[in-house]
Amino acid sequence: MIPTDPAERHREVAATFTARVDGVAPGGWDAPSPVEGWTARDVVGHLVGWLPAFLQRGSGVVLPSGPSAADDPAAAWHTHADAVQALLDDPATAQRMLSNRHIGDLPLPQAIDRFYTVDVFMHTWDLASATRQDSRLDLDFCAQLVDGMEPMEEIIRGSGQYGPRVPVPDDADAQARLLGFIGRDPFWRPPVS
Repeated sequence: MIPTDPAERHREVAATFTARVDGVAPGGWDAPSPVEGWTARDVVGHLVGWLPAFLQRGSGVVLPSGPSAADDPAAAWHTHADAVQALLDDPATAQRMLSNRHIGDLPLPQAIDRFYTVDVFMHTWDLASATRQDSRLDLDFCAQLVDGMEPMEEIIRGSGQYGPRVPVPDDADAQARLLGFIGRDPFWRPPVS
């Protein structure tokens, strides 16, 4: 069961993603991912790339920078994940707000949890699938996410952040439903090399 506290949820979700990062075989960073046009390296690049600007613009928080994902995706991820965890573990963070013209004002821990930690969770499947690792996600959290997103589908699709919905069988599990909702083919497999 995925924790609900933002710091603890990030700790668990990031630890799973970290295990997949650390499990990438030599030469595996250039493997295609389920995201059209992205490699495994690009998945990490996305996650370490968008949050720092989002935080700095919305709250003034400047995360420490590490190596680029293009040069060393594993080191880039470790530096980034540690910095986000330190921010969430800092008691002062609970008093900070993030302001964004699209979402309004939110307590910083909730903003990180709602937008970033969820993104890490979903992209764990992309990285694991691209690099032929265990791609199972927590089914309860998948169900919670897809059940929460479905009523807002029109707004979510309008954001441009997700691809067209991929149909899944009526009896699909929560992971397949979530992946299909966000525009992934839950049955995608890397090309045979």
